Amino acid sequence: MALTLSKRADEISQAEIRVMTIECEKVGGINLAQGVCDTGVPPPVARGAHDAIRKGINSYTRYDGLAALRKTLARKLRTDNRIDADPETQIVVSAGTTGAFYCACLALLDPGDEVILFEPFYGYHVNTLLAVDVKPATVTMQPPDWTFSPKDLERAVTRRTKGIMICSPANPSGKVFTSEELLWICAFARKHDLFVFTDEIYEYFVYDGRTHISPGSLPALRDRTITIGGYSKTFSITGWRVGYSVCHKRWASIIGYINDLVYVCAPAPLQLGVEAGVRKLKPDYYRRLCSDFQKKRDLICSTLFRIGLTPHVPQGAYYVLADVNRLPGSTSKQKAMHLLHKTGVASVPGQAFYHGKGGENLVRFCFAKTDAELAEACARLRRLA
Repeated sequence: MALTLSKRADEISQAEIRVMTIECEKVGGINLAQGVCDTGVPPPVARGAHDAIRKGINSYTRYDGLAALRKTLARKLRTDNRIDADPETQIVVSAGTTGAFYCACLALLDPGDEVILFEPFYGYHVNTLLAVDVKPATVTMQPPDWTFSPKDLERAVTRRTKGIMICSPANPSGKVFTSEELLWICAFARKHDLFVFTDEIYEYFVYDGRTHISPGSLPALRDRTITIGGYSKTFSITGWRVGYSVCHKRWASIIGYINDLVYVCAPAPLQLGVEAGVRKLKPDYYRRLCSDFQKKRDLICSTLFRIGLTPHVPQGAYYVLADVNRLPGSTSKQKAMHLLHKTGVASVPGQAFYHGKGGENLVRFCFAKTDAELAEACARLRRLA
């Protein structure tokens, strides 16, 4: 048969996160691999979606989402992110943050362009770029605090570089970018005339008194930044697929048109569930969320220290990278599989977050679990002590 796959298909494979989830299911283990977020959905969010279905709000929405959600997001962005955005021209609701990023890439990048990512990176960012024939370039951050320098940025840029991607708080490292680092990126982006894509899905998960700063709030970055966010993690609704992007109206219009072509719209009643949550939940909700997840972080990190798998304690998000050098195996995949078969706890091999060999002695654990399930996972991990 002469038929073949597309050339871009050769560059794309199933995410290692999904692979380890399948392996976990085979042994009936506890899945600390995939960031599914098993905690409860806040009642106002569930009621908002239920009420929307009951009222018959089940049809297509405008290409950029329901007006009620866009207006509520505009208020939230002004209050929480210090970003002023016109809900009529600058906010596009899409099918999750991954969908929002995909539409932004299709709208703003050409085949052969390059986008800089910070390594360890989130695999879906890489695969989204590959899907639109854009080359990922990397700046490798150094543990334990995942640092980099302005010189590292300059070494990564070429004449084809069109953008830079920030994920803060970061998956998988838990890094929260500092104001100084964002100013470095600001100067770099302006010098080389780059788009700044920023994934802020974990913006409410910041620990030890740190503060999340939205790059789009910096005046010098405002017109070149595409802020991508959503409530999949904050409201434990990862399967709802409601995200958004915020940017200058010149970019937002074409991102919205492409969103219409690819997804038509995010699910209408679920948009209103998110809107109800954003509008009704008070600051106390987010403070409790942060406090609860910091306790979960401390539990899994103390367990990992105890069993000799030294964690790089995350500053935010709900993942932790741990050093598994002492486990048998020559690759991080072999080490993760050993851990799964020995304890029944699934993790993600560090190789999924690096383009080279940097992650071979790392695995990533997700601690977005109920207290009971996380406690059981930690009890199983302690068998390695």
